[in-house]
Amino acid sequence: MSVDGPSEKPVHGPDHPQSVGHVQPRKAVFFESGPPLKLEAGGCLAPVEIEFETYGHLNPERDNAIFICHALTGDAHAAGWDSNPLGPLRSYRKNKPGWWDEVIGPGKPIDTRHFFVICANVIGSCYGSTGPLSINPETGQPYGLSFPVVTVGDWARLHMMLLDHLGIDSLYAVVGGSVGGQQALEIALGWPERVRRLIILSAGYRITAQGLGFNSVARHAIVNDPNFNGGHYYSGQPPLMGLAAARMLAHITYLSEESMGHKFGRRLQDKSQPDFTLTGVEFEVESYLKHQGESFVQRYDPNSYLYITRAMDYYDASLRTDGDLTRAAALLQAKTMVVSFSSDWLFPPELCRELVSAMCRAGRAVTYVDIPSRYGHDAFLVETETVSRLIDSFLRH
Repeated sequence: MSVDGPSEKPVHGPDHPQSVGHVQPRKAVFFESGPPLKLEAGGCLAPVEIEFETYGHLNPERDNAIFICHALTGDAHAAGWDSNPLGPLRSYRKNKPGWWDEVIGPGKPIDTRHFFVICANVIGSCYGSTGPLSINPETGQPYGLSFPVVTVGDWARLHMMLLDHLGIDSLYAVVGGSVGGQQALEIALGWPERVRRLIILSAGYRITAQGLGFNSVARHAIVNDPNFNGGHYYSGQPPLMGLAAARMLAHITYLSEESMGHKFGRRLQDKSQPDFTLTGVEFEVESYLKHQGESFVQRYDPNSYLYITRAMDYYDASLRTDGDLTRAAALLQAKTMVVSFSSDWLFPPELCRELVSAMCRAGRAVTYVDIPSRYGHDAFLVETETVSRLIDSFLRH
């Protein structure tokens, strides 16, 4: 979450009755033997590890599972408290609740008294699933840029394999925000008979040209950092300046002009008069973005950022049916809810409405809500009270 919400919200500790408590990540390993995983972009990968967490209990009918798809640089730690996270890139979550803890838990909108909730990390990431930071079994060294290109479709296929591994044939719902919403859509399109409900938050069937441009500039900053070394920087100094710049740029797309104006305006940082410096921090918004960049480089791998943003770029649900979005929407069987936010300019409401209109033309059951909000793309994480009401109602009815 990159901006403060509408009000201060209480944080439920692990002993609170509405918390799922202390949780530990789990691992599933696929393609340990036999042919490797063939990826959509043409590469191969083996073995493949998927890190995931679960909350609640699977009922005897095994039909109460909800799959949560995380956002771009998110992880499988969606709820509860991991007080002993492993590895330096995960230290940021020590003694902190999961990224959607306000929504998942006993008595919360995704109620773990009734639902068995799964959240899994995507490949290409650096949070437990196989990615460029993982060891290549052929070389004994981290993959780096020898890691194959991955897509949202690859993520969906592996996560459906995880459901098979857990013995789950049917999902009560699949839920995702931002690029996680794209993955949720891909799961519902690719395995329509296995998904009963679909919730898409702040996501469209593809990213806009402007979004492609921002991702391109972010990758440019990383690969042109003097320490990038062709992606083989693991034994030396990582390209932290490039990654920080990429994150700073991304945060601008997560906010809106209104939210930035409300939070920062043109206020100077800790002074009443400017210093008239070209390189120093003059304004509060500069200080905020600098902090976001500096904190992000402590917990994310620059190579992973290249792979994850590319996967986001490539996704276009209409290409499943040769560019015809209505024909693609006709594949859906799930009851669907699409939620957009008025000030989101990464996945603007008009892009969400394109998907909804295609579903209507295809005669599919869809609910669409556009929420007035000043918080931009981050609103799906910030407007928790409104989002919670919508999710609760949609899941129960």
